[in-house]
Amino acid sequence: MLIRTDTLLRRRDLAEVIGTALVAKATGIGHRGAAAIVGVPASTVRGWLRRFAANAESVRVWFTVLAHRLDPMLAPLVATASSLGDAVEAVAVAARAASLRLAPVEPWWFASAASGGRLLSNTGWPWAPAD
Repeated sequence: MLIRTDTLLRRRDLAEVIGTALVAKATGIGHRGAAAIVGVPASTVRGWLRRFAANAESVRVWFTVLAHRLDPMLAPLVATASSLGDAVEAVAVAARAASLRLAPVEPWWFASAASGGRLLSNTGWPWAPAD
């Protein structure tokens, strides 16, 4: 399946907008504050945050492994105050590693491409639970 890297599957807003809300949450801003920052309804941002939080550990692992594949000399990632923050950090580090090794890329576009657009997916590859 082909999907534009500036979007995520089944999401109306651009990956960069969603990523901005995720970063806001990782820095301690609640869903209402994040919604005000990105200019979308609070209920929409709350849904994004819940879906990302549900997959946060799997997202962290996926992007940490990817970052180390792109940069084998990369130091271990330092944990943040939350699993959501750890996952956001892993996405950023992997995107930076890709930018340095391959070509400059926007972090949330990279996250979309690296997850096949499924960064906020509740089904399918890469982090759906095995049944």
